[in-house]
Amino acid sequence: MNKFKRLGPGLLFAGAAIGVSHLVYSTRAGADYGWGLLWAFLIINIFKYPFFEFGPRYAVATGETLLDGYKKIGKKYLWFYAILNTANMFTIQAAVTIVTAGLAAHFFGISANLAIWGSIIIIICSLLLVIGKYSLLDKLIKFIIIILSFCTFLALILAFYNSNEFPSLVQVLPQGPGLLFLIAFMGWMPAPMDISIWHSIWSVEKQKEIKNINLKETLYDFNVGYVTTILLGLLFMGLGALVMFNTEEEFSDKGLVFASQLIDLYTSNLGESFGGIISLAAFTTMFSTTITTLDASPRAFSKTIQLINKDDKDYYLFFLLILSLGTIAIFLFLQSEMGFLVQVATVLSFLTTPFFAWMNLKLVTSSFMPQKFQPKKVLIIFSWFGLLFLSAFTIGYLISL
Repeated sequence: MNKFKRLGPGLLFAGAAIGVSHLVYSTRAGADYGWGLLWAFLIINIFKYPFFEFGPRYAVATGETLLDGYKKIGKKYLWFYAILNTANMFTIQAAVTIVTAGLAAHFFGISANLAIWGSIIIIICSLLLVIGKYSLLDKLIKFIIIILSFCTFLALILAFYNSNEFPSLVQVLPQGPGLLFLIAFMGWMPAPMDISIWHSIWSVEKQKEIKNINLKETLYDFNVGYVTTILLGLLFMGLGALVMFNTEEEFSDKGLVFASQLIDLYTSNLGESFGGIISLAAFTTMFSTTITTLDASPRAFSKTIQLINKDDKDYYLFFLLILSLGTIAIFLFLQSEMGFLVQVATVLSFLTTPFFAWMNLKLVTSSFMPQKFQPKKVLIIFSWFGLLFLSAFTIGYLISL
């Protein structure tokens, strides 16, 4: 029980990751390619692992966030992050919230207007963050992850049982429009690399709540969250492969239709009587992603401005208001452009992955990192291989444009 209580940032990482990347991209990968993108799923999760791990490692070693470390390496990196965050945060927030809105409309059945649902969800999340802050997130996410994991695992077992044939394990490399999907899939799987910054911020917040957290406990918390994201990603890919692959049905780009198709993946295997439970589990999962991203971006932006301006003023509520209003504006005025905006966000996430990976590796092997907390040599060597792969894949994509 003590270990469960001390879990927190790792599960918040999972809560932020298990959203669009899993419910949307993993399921669609299985539906469109069967198990054909399993290679991409495994490679990207394995090679991204150390760079995500460096976030909580640095936080527990220094009591600082990665942003503090970036400033020590060079202030220009903070400016780069600020510009990138400005370009991405509204689109990412709108993307995860619109999926949540579709699931809410399906679950409650009150209105099909996703702009209204999205705006209501943003307002509710903002109020919860103002009232409950970090401690509410910490408690809420543990139960949501457990519920979703159980439902998804049960659905997959029954899908195996009911399936007449197992999709081929032949691996494929998508071409044409499929290449853009592959880039988005790998860019957001298990999460965009800059979430390592969020993780370091949550880790610092956790240290304020529970004193004397050591490196072993921190890495245990991270590994629990990371393994959870991998397993659930496989489960969602499996559901898409077993239920929708080689059928005439394709996932819709419309939020409400997609939500109905996603719930049908479960109910077609578990039975209609489980529909309400599954709808609630999927909705609460995306709700957790919405609230974690709505918390993390303003928190990271506030920290960035503090470091640039060299002051201790808390800008969190200000940026929370800006992000909330900006996201609602997208719902009201740019909803027809959501598909394009999401593509821009996912491609940017992929293209900047090597940069954040290099920054995290540079920081944890620098003199700013206490020697006893630095990664072992084998992990550093593996990180360089991962960085080479991520860079090569990014360059290959740019050449193919």
